[in-house]
Amino acid sequence: MPDILGFIPARGGSKGIPQKNLFPVMGKPLLQYTLEAAAESRHLTRRMLSSEDWEIRDFAARHGVDTRYIRPRELARDESTTIDTVLHALQWLEERGELPDTVVLLQPTSPLRTHQHIDAAIEQFQRSGCSSLVSVHPMTEHPWKCMELTELGWRYLVRSPQGVTRRQQYSNNFYTINGALYIATPRFIRDTRGFVAEGETELFFMPPSAGVDIDELPDVLWTEAHLKLALSA
Repeated sequence: MPDILGFIPARGGSKGIPQKNLFPVMGKPLLQYTLEAAAESRHLTRRMLSSEDWEIRDFAARHGVDTRYIRPRELARDESTTIDTVLHALQWLEERGELPDTVVLLQPTSPLRTHQHIDAAIEQFQRSGCSSLVSVHPMTEHPWKCMELTELGWRYLVRSPQGVTRRQQYSNNFYTINGALYIATPRFIRDTRGFVAEGETELFFMPPSAGVDIDELPDVLWTEAHLKLALSA
């Protein structure tokens, strides 16, 4: 049986929402949604937290998550990257002879990602023969309608083919990484310093609602409205 680690990064600081990982969403701390989904997964063999914050670590420990690893404070700043945190944790695990076969990155900012999503993604990853998988959902806006501000004004990110003027003529094959699920082998993560490589990474398709990413308070309000609607259905 493969050793599949659910890796949950949850630092204490946050710009948009103070102490975001413990911020209440429908009366439950944001982090708890991910802790519960990971606990209910049939395929995760271990769950590990990465945090420098004692309150978050204590909360996760009470939900049965391994909190022995303490994220260095230099990897818990606003400019710190998730991949640097993962690489540091992999080194920590390897030094203890605990390096897993597969890492499943579960960011707490995706509260609508369920254990069913986690298990389906792991099963697809195992069938694919690929060394990494990432979750995506359809883009809200078509790439031809996206623009970038420049010093000279603005420019289209992608130029549409001539003759395509109506929405009905647009292709629907455009997706965006939603941050809900990343899966990869430790070797892939180290070789690429990431979880995604063009031409090598399997895509796991999710509906836009399940891929919500909590960053600001309006995201919380949208998520609560979605959960209330689901409960009343």
